[in-house]
Amino acid sequence: MDIQIIDADFSICKVEDYSKVNIDDEYCFIAKTDEENSLVCQTEAIPENATDCDHGWKAFRIQGVLDFSLIGILSKISGLLAENEIGIFAVSTYNTDYIFVKKENFDRTLNVLSEAGYNILK
Repeated sequence: MDIQIIDADFSICKVEDYSKVNIDDEYCFIAKTDEENSLVCQTEAIPENATDCDHGWKAFRIQGVLDFSLIGILSKISGLLAENEIGIFAVSTYNTDYIFVKKENFDRTLNVLSEAGYNILK
């Protein structure tokens, strides 16, 4: 399975609302619940109405379009990283899964995945 590195720095934020979010940015993940408005975006694109942010995230995605019938792809990756004490933040889209890890763990993450047989695309 191919893992595509995304060459960008990311932040995970809470925002007051989405009025200041540029949803046309290359990467913009939003989630709204009864408790919060969340945003994952490139650090350079944090909107001015962000109330809390956690910086220092790097990302990769499972390359290609994943069929909904596939089972355990994210579970296997998260399990491998958990065994190596690497925390993740995952976002799933219609096509695939995006996995975020802290910058200081990114190289180790790629090594763990490569050793487990994943093909790392740069």
